[in-house]
Amino acid sequence: MATTFTRPPQRDTWFAPVTIDMVVKVARTSFFHPFIAWIIPLCFRAQNMMWDAPPMLVSIAWAAFISVCWIVGAINQRLAFGLPREVDLSEEVIVITGGASGLGMLVAEVYGMRGASVAVLDTREMENGESRGVTYYKCDVSDKEQVARVAGEIERDLGPPTVLINNAAIVVGKRLLDMSVSEVERSLSTNLLGHFYTLKTFLPYLTRSERGGTIVTLSSVIGHTGAAQLSDYAAAKAGVTALHKSLAAELRVSHPEIRMVLVTPGQVSTPLFYGVQTPNAFLAPVVEPVDVAKEIIAAIDNGYSTSIAMPLYARWIDWFNVLPIGVQAIARRVAGVDDGMKTFIGRKGVQSEKNGVLIEPF
Repeated sequence: MATTFTRPPQRDTWFAPVTIDMVVKVARTSFFHPFIAWIIPLCFRAQNMMWDAPPMLVSIAWAAFISVCWIVGAINQRLAFGLPREVDLSEEVIVITGGASGLGMLVAEVYGMRGASVAVLDTREMENGESRGVTYYKCDVSDKEQVARVAGEIERDLGPPTVLINNAAIVVGKRLLDMSVSEVERSLSTNLLGHFYTLKTFLPYLTRSERGGTIVTLSSVIGHTGAAQLSDYAAAKAGVTALHKSLAAELRVSHPEIRMVLVTPGQVSTPLFYGVQTPNAFLAPVVEPVDVAKEIIAAIDNGYSTSIAMPLYARWIDWFNVLPIGVQAIARRVAGVDDGMKTFIGRKGVQSEKNGVLIEPF
């Protein structure tokens, strides 16, 4: 049965595409880029300006400052995450949980078309059917027996896994008082315990690989801030972030050839949060899945360990909890963090084609 995706009404205006992320990106590729910065004194020199002229000295000082910042940033990245591993897509076996639609499916289809062997684990059939290079396995990651069974099938069909992308997630979207115990257990089993089950199952394959492997963890800024009607989801994402960092510390000593990628996005435009409106499209724009997918794919392709946070505010979210409690309370009210879920629809928007399909779940 065919499905379509209709976004909820948005408060778009003519300047909606203009966000702080776009402004920063333009600045980083122009005025704050070393190459552009050094062009300025060269242009002055082309006009026969003397080296000791004030505009020349200022432009040289600025270019030198920007260059040092870029060098320090590269050194910081190397110290934090080490050297990249060698990646050969024809030899990679990539396991993606929750990859039947949304962000997971984007990553799966890209790697399938590029020659990697991709295994998608999901409780639902793939939205567009199995693509070239992508094999679907019906699996509920909250069930450790199913995960263990599917791991054996993947090794038999595709070979030992070398990349694990923990992407599966669900959102209940209710107040804790309104949630049943079974809903809490289901949420935590999928969003948190599922990571433990897949890591315990697939990590031994990665440690045995001569080329090492890559583990990608999908977390969320909600794990740092919390939010009304997301107590279960926030608790799980906070746990996932802590799990990733702890595991990275362990593997750095025992298996340094394994690369760790932590992804901490803000609100992503997928049916997982269907109906939720961003409180400020300029400061907190909704992230498109394709943009997150591009960052994940680049990290895997280059064999990097890294931390991916987008949009811009997600990179500084750790500082939120450093603020005085009163300031945090004011910031939450101004940002509308605890009001966003009031318009939440989520997977309740899934209907049959006869009734008018709204979305296909994330």
